[in-house]
Amino acid sequence: MKSRRELMLEEMGLTPVWKLRERPDALPAEGPAAFEAPVSPFDAAQGRLQPSVVTDADDRRATIMRTEWPELKARVAGCTDCPLHATRRKAVFGVGDEDADWLFVGEGPGAEEDAQGEPFVGQAGKLLDNMLAAIRLKRGENVFIANVIKCRPPGNRNPEPHEALQCEPYLHRQIELIQPRLIIALGKVAAANLLASDASVGSMRGRIHRYRGIPLIVTYHPAYLLRNLTDKAKAWEDLLFAVRTMNDLRAGTTASS
Repeated sequence: MKSRRELMLEEMGLTPVWKLRERPDALPAEGPAAFEAPVSPFDAAQGRLQPSVVTDADDRRATIMRTEWPELKARVAGCTDCPLHATRRKAVFGVGDEDADWLFVGEGPGAEEDAQGEPFVGQAGKLLDNMLAAIRLKRGENVFIANVIKCRPPGNRNPEPHEALQCEPYLHRQIELIQPRLIIALGKVAAANLLASDASVGSMRGRIHRYRGIPLIVTYHPAYLLRNLTDKAKAWEDLLFAVRTMNDLRAGTTASS
C-alpha cells in the first residue's frame, strides 16, 4: 500500500521519487559516488529544474587526469580556462626528468619565466640551482620543477584561489605521471595548495607531510630567500632534512607523519 506522502506526490506529478544508493565503504579518492538512479531534477520548492550533478569542471578534471605527457603539455600550452591566459606570453608547464624522484613545486611564473616558458630561470632560479647543487642534485637529472599555476599573474602577485583551482588538475596529473618519491613545496602558496592548509611556512617546516601518500617537505621559496638572507640557514636545514628523508625512503625506513 502506498503511503500518504507517495499519494500526494503522485497527485502533484512529482513521482517517481529517486533514492540514493548506499555509498560503498571504500571508494577511489577521485571516484564519484555511485547512484542507483539520478536524483529527480525537479525542485518542488522552487518549481524549476536543478542543474546537473556532474559539472563541466568535473568533466574537465576527469579529462585532464586521463592525459599522457604530450597531450598534457599541449593542453597547458593552449589553456584559456582562466583570465591569466590573456596576459601571458608563454604558459610554463614545468621542466625536468619525467621519472624523477625529486619534485620541486613553486608558486608561479615570473617575468623571465613568462618570456622563456621555463620555471625558475631568473635570480630565484639561479638560487634554486645553487640549492640543488648543494645537495648534489641538478635540474633535469632526477629532478622535476613545476609550479602551482602555469601562467604569470600580473605584477607577480599571488594567484587567486580560482586561478589555482583551474591549474590544480594540471599539477595533480604531473605528480601522478611522475610518481616522485619526495615533493618539496617551495613557499606558502605551494604548501597551501598541495596541503590545503593556511599554516605558515615556519610552522610547517621540519616535518614530513603527505600529498596523496607522497612525503612532502615545506621550505622557503627562493625569491623569499633573496629578500630575507637570514633565513637561508633555515632553508639549508630543510634541504639536509630532505636528503635524510630521501635516504630513508630509499632504505624503506621513513615513518608516517
